[in-house]
Amino acid sequence: MIIKWIFDRVVSLVGLIILFPLLVVIAIWVKIDMPGSPIFFVQKRVGKGGKLFKCHKFRTMTNKHHGSTISMAGDKRITSHGAFLRHYKLDELPGLWDVLIGNMSFVGPRPDVPGYADMLTGEDRDVLKLRPAITGPATLKYRWEDEMIAAHVAEKQAAGDMRDAHEIAKEYNDTVIFPDKVRLNCYYYRNYSFIKDIQMIFCTVLGLKMKYAGEVI
Repeated sequence: MIIKWIFDRVVSLVGLIILFPLLVVIAIWVKIDMPGSPIFFVQKRVGKGGKLFKCHKFRTMTNKHHGSTISMAGDKRITSHGAFLRHYKLDELPGLWDVLIGNMSFVGPRPDVPGYADMLTGEDRDVLKLRPAITGPATLKYRWEDEMIAAHVAEKQAAGDMRDAHEIAKEYNDTVIFPDKVRLNCYYYRNYSFIKDIQMIFCTVLGLKMKYAGEVI
């Protein structure tokens, strides 16, 4: 995957240079919306080989919050600017730095918080052989994940489920979404194609769908 390694370094550097004015504007917006809070959300995520690394995003949630790591549309923890940035995936732009320094790639599995990697068993652990990435097959399929989770929670509560919304969301993520993401990411590892990488990047940027692993994502 030498071509993938070279592509990641070159394109991430070019992207940081070209998008620098936009990064500055977003940084100022975040600072104005949340004075006194860090501009970037930095969190330890699981990288290649299970090694932890610091993942960077623009902050979209209040600085001081507790609770589930699973978010959904309408989450009160998400700030006024955060909803916009998350919807258009602009909060992910600082990830270009993580790609440049080699902690991430452009295409692959999304970096999970510690704990989820421990749930992987058998051949599913092939996911850990990949560098986590900004986009990928699972990211494309679940590009509206926040909205999907929110809709599921609303449906369950309408049916009489009295549990906390974040508890329902976590159960849905852990039993439905996460296993499906693992399936797609394992397929990506075993059927790698640089051409598919380029197609996924274009689909991510342009909001398009593509055929992959026998389905439309």
